[in-house]
Amino acid sequence: MPVGQKKVIKAKKIKEIKTQDVPTLPTKEGKGKSKSKVAALPEIAKKKTVAEVKKAIKKNPLIQKRPRNYGIGQAIQPRRNLYRFVKWPKYILLQRQKAVLKKRLKIPPPINQFNEALDRATSLQVFNLCNKYKPQSKQSKKAQLTHRAQKRADGAPDAPAARKAVLKSGIREVTSAITQKKAQLVLVAHDVDPIEIVLFLPALCRKMGVPYAIIKGKARLGRIVRRKTCTCVAFTNVRTEDKPRLSKIIQTVKTNFNDRHDEVILTIFFS
Repeated sequence: MPVGQKKVIKAKKIKEIKTQDVPTLPTKEGKGKSKSKVAALPEIAKKKTVAEVKKAIKKNPLIQKRPRNYGIGQAIQPRRNLYRFVKWPKYILLQRQKAVLKKRLKIPPPINQFNEALDRATSLQVFNLCNKYKPQSKQSKKAQLTHRAQKRADGAPDAPAARKAVLKSGIREVTSAITQKKAQLVLVAHDVDPIEIVLFLPALCRKMGVPYAIIKGKARLGRIVRRKTCTCVAFTNVRTEDKPRLSKIIQTVKTNFNDRHDEVILTIFFS
């Protein structure tokens, strides 16, 4: 065997020995060669998810969930930073809570009928007529009495003047005028508080056959009778020149309130 050939055989043997010692590295996926698998973690070392932890907790059947309701008149509100909060007056809190309750609760028909007030055009006619029958002010009454006393002191005979036709005001006077059938027209304020004061008046007026109307604003009625507020007002005596005006108002009021009462209650009840 020639010398050059022996050297080639020895080089081949050295290469084979080197390749046997080197360990095989893991190859990329998809090339068809063998993969080295990593051992799985034990169960203790695994991290549990939140859902698994919740499932693992055993619920006591004796303990029930009591979720808190932070609405009006319910659970005590949680503590919070009041730096940017406003302390509203009590009347504002009450009117806001009242508005919330009105939206959420169903109002019974006898109370809800006070939301349907007289239209603007008719109410203007009514107030123009009412201004003619305002009760006398304290100052004018005092001046009248002093003038009468002066006449008597001078020796003139005392001749008391006849009483002028004036509006009846207040729940007692108006109720007695309705029951005695003296009232010709009754005007009730829509925003009386508590509403129970005037709640029976529409039913009483219908029973006694007296025309009535619900008018917006107890303050407006109060201005007519020289007070801050007034629950109701009634016409008892009217001058002859004002009778046609009053009869027209009574006709419109009857069609809107007395005759439509059952219809109004049904629409409110089934709405």
